[in-house]
Amino acid sequence: MRKNLTPELLKALHEGLAIPAHPLALDENRKLDEKSQRALTRYYMASGAGGIAIGVHSTQFEIRDPEIGLFEPVLRMAAEEIEKAKLDRPFLKVAGICGPTEQALAETDVAVRLGYDVGLLSMGGLQGWTEEQILERTRAVAARIPVFGFYLQPSVGGRIFSFEFWKAFADIDGVVAIKMAPFNRYQTIDVVRAVCSSKRRDEIALYTGNDDNIVIDLLTTYRFDIDGVTVEKSIVGGLLGHWAVWTKKAVELLEEIKGVRSNGSISAEWLTRNVQVTDTNAAFFDPAHGFAGCIPGIHEVLRRQGLMKGTWCLNPHEELSPGQAEEIDRMYRDYPHLNDDDFVKQHILEWMK
Repeated sequence: MRKNLTPELLKALHEGLAIPAHPLALDENRKLDEKSQRALTRYYMASGAGGIAIGVHSTQFEIRDPEIGLFEPVLRMAAEEIEKAKLDRPFLKVAGICGPTEQALAETDVAVRLGYDVGLLSMGGLQGWTEEQILERTRAVAARIPVFGFYLQPSVGGRIFSFEFWKAFADIDGVVAIKMAPFNRYQTIDVVRAVCSSKRRDEIALYTGNDDNIVIDLLTTYRFDIDGVTVEKSIVGGLLGHWAVWTKKAVELLEEIKGVRSNGSISAEWLTRNVQVTDTNAAFFDPAHGFAGCIPGIHEVLRRQGLMKGTWCLNPHEELSPGQAEEIDRMYRDYPHLNDDDFVKQHILEWMK
């Protein structure tokens, strides 16, 4: 029996939230650093984020390996910190859900037991499955928890889906949002048009995960002719690994964009700002090396701020790529207005308690 979102959470989801994808903090022995892990959750809440997504790519898929066994502990710690904070605003708890149907349902049950609101359902690792099999898996998960769909780019394990797949996906009862992260304009348009073509279009919030185009995604109104009716849809917020760093500035950016969207006049300066944000993402996410350094890149920024001890990943082969630290240096030099180091400095001692 699915527990649906409260009216307050549903309203906030549709108005647009900044949702960082929560990293995993490790010590030099590649063991969980609980102090830093909890501090990160506190940082995201203090930054004004509208939720967190944990158990996702940025949290490292290896947390599910039986010998590592960190999936439930990291979800539990984040839930505990959110509960302790007693926030007076909606805050969406999103659990990453992966794997074939049996695994996905087991992870769903953990998320539900720990009080998570939504499951971000990864399509990764299902390369041999038909689109109908993936839709059936989605229906099974959506019967137990509201679903945040996820279009993952092929270069990091995703695959291309048809327009018809996304229309059928949008028609599934219990799908409340879709994160689009194909890093591809054509495929992003497919999803938006498919949702606009669904009878459930007003029940689904669209979120960007396109780290290469965050600002423009958030500023664009999509307009389609659907059976003779003009239908408009906007991407209202973001669920992003990119927003796991410099989060306070990301929250401010989204709020500013909401203001611009409501007055209907968009300055050309936003095109320049889009490039600045994309340039910083290139430093953090490492497309120059096929995204090999994307998780260590996030860790490196958090390490510099004192929120993590180092850039260690569960997979010892995941480390900063050659030249990546220098690129992050350049981001600090060229775009000082995008970092939130001063904010972190002011509060880090209380978060680290």
